[in-house]
Amino acid sequence: MNNKCSWLVLSALLLPLCTANAQQPTKVPTIGYLTGASVAAVSENIEALLHGLRDLGYVEGKTMIIEWRGADGNRDRQRALATELVRLKVDIIVASSGGDTRAAKEATATIPIVMAQADDPVASGLVVSLARPGGNITGLSQFSPELSGKRVELLKEIVPGLSRVAVFGTSSSPGHTAVLNETKLAATALGVSIQYLDILSSKDFDTAFRSAVKAGADAVLFLVSGSLSAVGQRAKVAQLAAKNRLPVMHERQNWVSDGGLMSYGVNLPDLHRRAATYVDKILKGAKPAELPVEQPTKFELVINLKTAKQIGLTIPPHVLARAGKVIK
Repeated sequence: MNNKCSWLVLSALLLPLCTANAQQPTKVPTIGYLTGASVAAVSENIEALLHGLRDLGYVEGKTMIIEWRGADGNRDRQRALATELVRLKVDIIVASSGGDTRAAKEATATIPIVMAQADDPVASGLVVSLARPGGNITGLSQFSPELSGKRVELLKEIVPGLSRVAVFGTSSSPGHTAVLNETKLAATALGVSIQYLDILSSKDFDTAFRSAVKAGADAVLFLVSGSLSAVGQRAKVAQLAAKNRLPVMHERQNWVSDGGLMSYGVNLPDLHRRAATYVDKILKGAKPAELPVEQPTKFELVINLKTAKQIGLTIPPHVLARAGKVIK
């Protein structure tokens, strides 16, 4: 057989193989997103995540598929939805909070999990260490117990004669002890006494406000924004604060958008935006166990002047000048 015939035979044999390879579609990755709240309630964080993914070249519905799941504050449903995402064989699970990360961790030890935000992931056992997480979990921590001290300082600046602060916390939350200790240290240094009130369910808010008023609290430090007991309670808490004319300092901006007085804390949308980088790296072959957990870098003070007026409080100009956002 001459060279020309040999080439024709070889081409005939290879053509079906080449055509099959050319027609084989590129696998579109599927990302599962899990939140213990409703998807609508965390829309700002979701938009930040999508923005981060778009910046990296991903387009929902074209180069990636996202399965959105929200538990609406129901812990059993949160676990069920985590199991459902595993059953769908998603490539990655993005967990909106530490509780969501825990639910995903219980559902799978193999699918990579990216924490968009988590309170003290080391103390809660989600990762071995920040530098080398181990296992199938990595992402971002929002743990900054020192912020509680700064929140007490801000309350001292805006509430004339502040001497007693009611602290609403959740004793079962990871990092609770460290945050409470920081709060007490700051309060002692400022000559402010602390009244701790444990919030373990949504039913506890009415009782907590009554106890705070009865004990003569001048303000409330609200440290339960991320717990399931607080899901869907933003409007109610704002109403209770207004009814009792109590200034409330929150951790998260969305509580202020819904009628809270002020917040100082980690910029959560920024953490979600940064979570997109983890998704990208893992999809390109990186192992979660070897991707260090990053900590927050952006913090923001948000003030609602409408709420301040409603409770008869004047925010000093020097505090307003430090606010990243003012709601009028």
